[in-house]
Amino acid sequence: MLPAELNNKYEVRGTLGAGAMGTVYDAIDRIIERRVAIKVVKRPAENDAEAVEAHARFRREAQAAGRLSHPNIVGVYDYGENAHDAWIVMELVEGKSLKDRLDKNERFTIPDIVRIMGEVCAGLAYSHQRGVVHRDIKPGNIMMTTDGQVKIADFGIARLENSSMTQVGTLIGTPSYMAPEQFRGEPVDLRADIWSSGVMLYQLLTGEKPFEGGFSAVMHKALHTEPPPPSQLSVTTPRGFDAVIARALAKRPDDRFRSAGEFADAIRAAVHAPAAAAEPAGLPGLPGLNDDATMVAARPAGGGTMNRPAAAAPPAPATPTGKGAPIGLIAGGAGALVVAAAAGWYFVAGPGAGPDPAIAERQRQEQAAAEASAREAAARLQAAQEASAREAAAREQAARTEAAQQLPIARRGRGDLALGFRAARLGRRDAGIERGIG
Repeated sequence: MLPAELNNKYEVRGTLGAGAMGTVYDAIDRIIERRVAIKVVKRPAENDAEAVEAHARFRREAQAAGRLSHPNIVGVYDYGENAHDAWIVMELVEGKSLKDRLDKNERFTIPDIVRIMGEVCAGLAYSHQRGVVHRDIKPGNIMMTTDGQVKIADFGIARLENSSMTQVGTLIGTPSYMAPEQFRGEPVDLRADIWSSGVMLYQLLTGEKPFEGGFSAVMHKALHTEPPPPSQLSVTTPRGFDAVIARALAKRPDDRFRSAGEFADAIRAAVHAPAAAAEPAGLPGLPGLNDDATMVAARPAGGGTMNRPAAAAPPAPATPTGKGAPIGLIAGGAGALVVAAAAGWYFVAGPGAGPDPAIAERQRQEQAAAEASAREAAARLQAAQEASAREAAAREQAARTEAAQQLPIARRGRGDLALGFRAARLGRRDAGIERGIG
């Protein structure tokens, strides 16, 4: 039950949830008769590093949310600890999370999406103005009251300005919603929340996440690929949202919206905005594990296979004799382009940002596909050349056959002409004889 320090002030009405880390109680403040949620966790042992980190996150949630008071943020009223437990007393939200509704395949109308995102952005703008970056915006942390009001919850991994708790070089967040700079373990600011909110907007519009798959696949896509514009996946999405998503999910933080308020304005304007130029379609989602749990992990150190460019192209097959296409040259050139692209990325990104083994494997697969495509194109060209040569040879043979057929006729004609000349000579001789007799 509740720690002894809380029994005099709060009365427990029920349990809202329980897990390995602790329990959340439905309670009422006896003094002011206000319903609250009380989250109670056990104090960790000092030699359990993971539990100590979880406890630090719990305290950070109270520190971050405790300095915020906004209609679109779950309020925190109190925090306390004793020798065995720690607790947070917070606002009780009667309703479900946005994730609960999305998991039931519930789709929202465009006006509802604009309203939901407007309230999320309002809460974030207030938080950012007070030096708090959430760093884990996702549907599971967006509570919705029974009348549809949005409440941002769980500031457990928030970054506080001027706080020593900021963890540079650590991967913190939920992979599907993490900004590129979070994957790289770099310091983050409010623009990481803009990215995460953009991912959530994309999911509300299309019913799909822009970057799907396991951790390595999601990281590769977030760093290097563009998702299909939402209007290509949903016929009900105005094309004005394509440009909004493209900017919210820009790889460089400087290319994103400068504030949550600016993002909200763009979302409202997108409903009636003219269609933007079509963006290149991204890669389809890769199959794999898709976990929405928040992750806190050290970023892998550079080195090993992660810093190596794609392997060199394998030897191309020998070029066929005759007038065939240079298959080896074409395939080798395609492979060289792939290797050059991988090496260029390596030198631009630097040793610490090399691809992980899954990315290297993907590059090798792309290289093999490029070589196979080149060989296939060369084979088609060679086949066309051989067919043309066969056709020419057939025409030449036909001409020879026709000439051979005409030769006896010509010879018979010359023989008939010779007989005619001989008959003429005989005729003249006979005529002379007749004149001599007469």
